[in-house]
Amino acid sequence: MRVLHIGAGKLYGGVETLLVTLARCRDLCADMEPEFAVCFEGRLSAELRTAGVLVHPLGRVRVRQPLSIWHARTRLRKLLAGRRFDAIVCHSTWPQMIFGPTIRSERLPLVFWLHDAANGTAWIERWASRTRPDLALCNSRFTASTLRNLYPDVPNDTIYYPIATPGPFSDSMRQSVRAELETATDVFVIVSVGRLEKWKGRGLLLEALALLRDLPNWTCWMVGGAQRASEDRYLGSLKLTAAKLGIAERVRFLGQRSDVARLLAAADVFCQPNIGPEPFGIVFIEALFAGLPVVTTAMGGALEIVDDSCGTLVEADDITALAKALANLLREPETQRRQREHGPARARALCDPGRRLAQLCTTLNASFSTVPPATQIHMQRVSK
Repeated sequence: MRVLHIGAGKLYGGVETLLVTLARCRDLCADMEPEFAVCFEGRLSAELRTAGVLVHPLGRVRVRQPLSIWHARTRLRKLLAGRRFDAIVCHSTWPQMIFGPTIRSERLPLVFWLHDAANGTAWIERWASRTRPDLALCNSRFTASTLRNLYPDVPNDTIYYPIATPGPFSDSMRQSVRAELETATDVFVIVSVGRLEKWKGRGLLLEALALLRDLPNWTCWMVGGAQRASEDRYLGSLKLTAAKLGIAERVRFLGQRSDVARLLAAADVFCQPNIGPEPFGIVFIEALFAGLPVVTTAMGGALEIVDDSCGTLVEADDITALAKALANLLREPETQRRQREHGPARARALCDPGRRLAQLCTTLNASFSTVPPATQIHMQRVSK
């Protein structure tokens, strides 16, 4: 089965991480051959090409420039005329909005992958909802519960992201990372990784850490760089908040990093106290793979990932409860040890790449196992 995955490629987050994983782990599912199409050249397209897969550039698209949409759709139409695809997956509403009509006009199997909760009111969502897919995939049961706001009657399946097991990481590597960051081996490290968006709760975390200022021997690494002007302003406000709370010397803003797995392996606990629901939470899985207890808020995809065996869920906006959860891990090494031991098994159970790719292949085969007449016509046209 040859599958074309279409993504924007402008920013880099959870969707892009998934696409790169599909490319790097493709040998785990020999029955599925992925190819990729992107509009914007950048980190995503570079990592995909490094992984050795075909990347088809569709050209930069600006919604305010209708001609750019026309050119991109023309490039996609030529691609579809020259190569046979058994399924075409639009990742998120933006690619569905731009390219769904073209795929539908070519009468090819159209799959929509929902990566974020949909309320059906945003203009992109309303535009995307005009083109009905043959199948919808969702990255969590939480996002699946919102699919009805876009496509109330479309067949769908929930597939957790395939996430490759990192490592192995040695004690010497942990010590090396800490030495690079001037952090002593015995210091309790709280790490937070992700895009600089307010709903990920970085401000809430700072307020909770302020309640721990009298406890010795802890520090916090905040990992993530600004990709937009608004995120750059938010980063500045976080630094100012840390200074006002009197914890600036204990909070390190590490910016954008390409060695997140190393940083996780060198930390002691992962904390991301979302104030809005996480659609799934790749970074939670990555933290569990690294053996870190996860402290987050009880909402969204986190409810499907974190349980008592591997972390702690607190109510949103409860600064006191968040501070208490972190303090408990700091003061109770046995609880930390137990959760560290259970984390990797929990991550594998949810996101083992071989298992999730097999699920994806099975779902696509079940939906498109018989070649529709339109696709037969397309194949005949290509062969001629």
